[in-house]
Amino acid sequence: MAEKTEIKNPAADENQKLKIYFLPNLLTAGNLFCGFVALTKIVEADLTPDAAGFINWMPIKFALGAILLACIFDLFDGRVARMGGHESPFGREFDSLADLISFGAAPAFLVHRVVLHDVFSDDYQELGWFIASIYLICGAFRLARFNCLSAMNLPGAGKDFLGFPIPSAAGLVASLTLFIIKLNEKEKDLGHLAYLLPVVLVFLSAMMVSEVRYPSFKSLGLRSTTTFLKVVTGAIFLGCLLIFREKIIYYVLPLFFTAYLVYGFIRPHISRAWRKEIEEDEDEPDGAN
Repeated sequence: MAEKTEIKNPAADENQKLKIYFLPNLLTAGNLFCGFVALTKIVEADLTPDAAGFINWMPIKFALGAILLACIFDLFDGRVARMGGHESPFGREFDSLADLISFGAAPAFLVHRVVLHDVFSDDYQELGWFIASIYLICGAFRLARFNCLSAMNLPGAGKDFLGFPIPSAAGLVASLTLFIIKLNEKEKDLGHLAYLLPVVLVFLSAMMVSEVRYPSFKSLGLRSTTTFLKVVTGAIFLGCLLIFREKIIYYVLPLFFTAYLVYGFIRPHISRAWRKEIEEDEDEPDGAN
């Protein structure tokens, strides 16, 4: 009996080609680059006090700025992909790899370098590394779970996030570190405030792998419509950002990320109308200008 020859469909092979879209992945590459720069600056930082007792915080500040800039790249890469209908498995995997460096490894190493290394004595240095590694491992689990939920089209990777998003966790860690450094530069006694970051790091680790749901705000984009009040509020915020940018970076950003963290707990207890007002924007009808 003659063997049957399988006839391949060229069109089917064409559809199976790996699709890599330029602009979304370029933004993701910017995210990854910022994470690498942050790690480099953390390694280069010399946190030994000089003769006058001052510490040069500029490399650490630069690293914190790179982490926050990575958050901005991460905010836009997915939106650019969705706007052009260019979401792809490659983009999702590349984004998670970049996030693990910028929002997992960099913040964990940062907190160990700035706080944990000094909080724990020589006999307990391993405890500092262990606390930092918990954050990194939980962040990796968070990203892996997100990718699985996305691939399986299950809830937790669409309009709602299952667990606290790792970019928001990194933003909270970076902004809190900037706030603590700002207080230290004013020669204020930090006291027990030095223990705040390790506690926050462990708590965020648990929140990332928790089942608390957070809004993704994926509906917010250039083609979404909104209320007049939200537009006015956004315009006022941008004006304040230009005028009071230093105060916003040091004081408002920690409050912003903390508010998002707390919102996941109070969200189930507020009315559906309030949730819709806060989280959702309507897509612009086709053909509208």
